Amino acid sequence: MTVRTIDPVPRIASQILLDKAELLGGRHAAEIRQILDQRGVVFFRDVNFTDDEQLAFAATLGTIRLGAIRKEGDRGIMTITRNPDDNPRYAEYFHGTFHWHMDGSYEDIPPLASILSARVLSATGGQTEFANSYAAWEDLPGDEKRALERLQVVHSMETLLRLAFPEPSDEQLESWRTSFIPKTHPLVWTHRSGRKSLVLGHSVTSIVGMAKPESDALLRKLMNWVTQPRFVYRHDWQPGDTLIWDNTGTLHRVEPYTADSGRTMQRVTLDGEEPLARAA
Repeated sequence: MTVRTIDPVPRIASQILLDKAELLGGRHAAEIRQILDQRGVVFFRDVNFTDDEQLAFAATLGTIRLGAIRKEGDRGIMTITRNPDDNPRYAEYFHGTFHWHMDGSYEDIPPLASILSARVLSATGGQTEFANSYAAWEDLPGDEKRALERLQVVHSMETLLRLAFPEPSDEQLESWRTSFIPKTHPLVWTHRSGRKSLVLGHSVTSIVGMAKPESDALLRKLMNWVTQPRFVYRHDWQPGDTLIWDNTGTLHRVEPYTADSGRTMQRVTLDGEEPLARAA
């Protein structure tokens, strides 16, 4: 390992001590990917990327996700804001990010990672928390692991967004149900590396084949397990920060901030590289 890092907490997240020129040069891309895989979250202070620079950096790490159907647009960069004037199509959905989730839980191949840069910060709120679902799996007792590996869960964007909008309008329900079709996934993702992670979040509506009271109780137990402090890193954003999270092995949520706070982030998403499916 040739790059220097600082680990703010034991089980997740590393600050990588590289400057903008070193990041854009691409020479350390393989090491950054390795640290990301090990730690779930990596971040860089005071790099102050422009949109073009953020895209160039992302391209050193993987394939940039493109296309309006996946929200990123033709260039592959998306403005994260709750201000509908700045992102009229998706500002409402960002209200749902106040709750634990993984991105792309309604897809067969979820995104590999997201690269988020801070442009304008909120005076209050807006910190982002990440939970390491690899580490959470590794620390479970063996008998629980064997039981959980047999289970499948249903993910629904409606389930997540109802936490933000308890009394949705007919128009909201129609939009949620047509834009994000519920998806069934294994509860435990066996990755091609052989590592395993829990596929959870507040988008999970039920465990397949389990009665609702039992399903709800187990889901609460697992969410409490994954999001306990030893598996969680809370990022206090500074202007110019860029942060990457491994979407295949972490959950995330943002602390609430108001729609008029001005908080603005730029996100580039990397295409997934393996399907979320039980190993044969």
